[in-house]
Amino acid sequence: MSTPTVESAHPSEVMIRLEGVQKTYVSRDGARHVAVSDASMTVNSGDLVSLVGPSGCGKTTLLKILADLHDADEGMIEIGTAEHPFEPGRDVGMVFQQSLLLKWRRIIDNVMLPAEIIGLPLREAREHALHLINMVGLTGYENKYPYELSGGMQQRVAIARALVHNPKLVLMDEPFGALDAMTREKMNLELLRIWEESRKTIIFVTHSIQEAVFLGSHCAVLTSGPARMADYFPIDLPYPRTLDMKVTEPFGVYTKHIYKLLGMA
Repeated sequence: MSTPTVESAHPSEVMIRLEGVQKTYVSRDGARHVAVSDASMTVNSGDLVSLVGPSGCGKTTLLKILADLHDADEGMIEIGTAEHPFEPGRDVGMVFQQSLLLKWRRIIDNVMLPAEIIGLPLREAREHALHLINMVGLTGYENKYPYELSGGMQQRVAIARALVHNPKLVLMDEPFGALDAMTREKMNLELLRIWEESRKTIIFVTHSIQEAVFLGSHCAVLTSGPARMADYFPIDLPYPRTLDMKVTEPFGVYTKHIYKLLGMA
């Protein structure tokens, strides 16, 4: 597929540069497993990058490398700039497949947790947390407990929690994978709305090809056997995106390209 060059939805400075990144695990019996092979991409500040591929292809490993939880064995990794240096402990927000909310803490206190851990001024952090709760559409639920919220609402709390300390980079590891299909589509729209308002750089891991195309300003495709980054390309579909876009010809061109890269077409 020939993909046009497009500007980022929020054009800005380069946030991430990866060139030839590789990660290999060695098992107890000495067997070597290549988790990520030759990953290369350039991500601008404000991009929403979909990272799509089958189970076991290294998507989560790549997220952990970006979060500085794992070291790469080979390749170059640059995050941030000289003017805006990157501190993983303060500059990364994480959203997982499960919301992982603390059941004994109210919603406002769950959102506040990262600010408390890194020692931000609590009064200002609380004001920001309330703003984020409003932004994710949960005003009025601040003093509820997680069990009082639906699965989709809990994931919105998790997104607010990931943003409360104002990170430069948000890493999302299949955050909607456990939701039913209708709730997942609603959360896709909600995430795009939140992204447009927050203007955060997001790396979004998914197994869903349609979800990858629908969300991403750019898409990275990882294949398995052995794991490698098969392509990284811009998605030239306008924002704001709507669900009826999924039945258009341009949308189909992108999904077909990913199917081919994964050996499914």
